[in-house]
Amino acid sequence: MTETSSLAIPAFAAPTLPVADGNTQFPVRRVFCVGRNYAAHAREMGADPQAEPPFFFMKPATAVQHHGRIAYPTRTEDYHHEVELVVALSNGGRDIPVVAALDRVFGYGVGLDLTRRDVQAALKKSGKSWEMGKCADQSAPVSAITPVATCGHPASGAIRLTVNDRIVQQGDLADMILDVPHIIAELSTWFELMPGDLLFTGTPEGVGPLQRGDHLLAEVSGLARLELELV
Repeated sequence: MTETSSLAIPAFAAPTLPVADGNTQFPVRRVFCVGRNYAAHAREMGADPQAEPPFFFMKPATAVQHHGRIAYPTRTEDYHHEVELVVALSNGGRDIPVVAALDRVFGYGVGLDLTRRDVQAALKKSGKSWEMGKCADQSAPVSAITPVATCGHPASGAIRLTVNDRIVQQGDLADMILDVPHIIAELSTWFELMPGDLLFTGTPEGVGPLQRGDHLLAEVSGLARLELELV
């Protein structure tokens, strides 16, 4: 009889990100994202930030990528950048109080929520889920994770994206509508959060298209940087 623990296909490893100490890896379980968490970005996307509060969506963990070359995806000719603070959880839970939320954080990184904007717009117009606009391969690149012991809990500070030596997005973490403790607390009412979860916290204004060959540098003050080439 076949043992119940045997696998039908070889087991595959979880995606990982380097920790900024250079010696360990952070395993990625799931990727949650916050939409329209900066008022200026909500307005540039045609939304009213007072009438339409931030919301959540997901990307596959396999979309996570680290430094290097990432591919321009298929089925789009309008691939957009969105630079974001990323939260890496070491613990989880359900219905987490705001005052206890930061106890769940292992560290922070900077990431890009890359989006097939033309696909997203067409799906929105037809009233369909716009998952296929958000979930391209390699569409969630993230820097090395800087542990809380090194960076603390950044509640303010510069966030920016430079494309080919030109700053295209620039803001301050203090401008987030939902801060990190409130994101964790609210998300934990929808899901049981778990160690290894990543939370993309939203993007400031200035999103726009990328071209093959672009060089991208994403930065948040006090954290490891993310440097990529789109090929």
